[in-house]
Amino acid sequence: MESSIASILCYIAIAVTIVVCSVLAVTTRKILRAATYLLFTLFGAAAMYFQLDYEFLGAVQIAVYAGGIVVLFVFAILLTSHPGDNTARLESKKRIVGLVAAVAMLGITGWALVSRCVEAVALPAMENPEMHTIGTTLMGTGHGEYLLPFEAVSVLLLVCIIGGVVVARKR
Repeated sequence: MESSIASILCYIAIAVTIVVCSVLAVTTRKILRAATYLLFTLFGAAAMYFQLDYEFLGAVQIAVYAGGIVVLFVFAILLTSHPGDNTARLESKKRIVGLVAAVAMLGITGWALVSRCVEAVALPAMENPEMHTIGTTLMGTGHGEYLLPFEAVSVLLLVCIIGGVVVARKR
C-alpha cells in the first residue's frame, strides 16, 4: 500500500514538473531558457519511462533527446541569434489562434486518452519486449519496422544543421 502511494506521489511530481517546464518553455521570451526548460521536460519524460520500468526507453530519451537534440538546439541558437535578446511579443490575433489550437489539441488528446483507457480494460497485459526485438523493429526494413522513418529524421536533422550554418554565415 505504501509503495503504491509513493508511486502515485512520484508520478504526480513528475507530471507537474513536465507540465510546468513545458509551459515555461513556450512562454519564456529568452530562447536559451526555453531550451533549458525543454531539457527539463525531456528529463521528466525519461523519469516517467523509468517509473514505468522501461529502462531502455528512459536511457534513449536521455541520450538522444535530452543529450543530442537539446545540444543541437542550443548549438543552432548560438549560431543564429543573440542569446540575450528577447523575442517580440505575439500579436493578439496570433494569441487567439494559438489558444484555439491549444484547446483543440487538449480536447483531441483527452478524447484519445479516454477512449484508449476504455479499450485498455479489455486488453491483456503487455510484457516488456527483449532488446533484440526492439533493435530488430527499429532497424528493420520489413513491414512494421522503422528504419526508413529513422533515416528520414536523421536526414531532416542534418538539413536543419546545414540550414543553421548557412543562415549564420549570411550574417
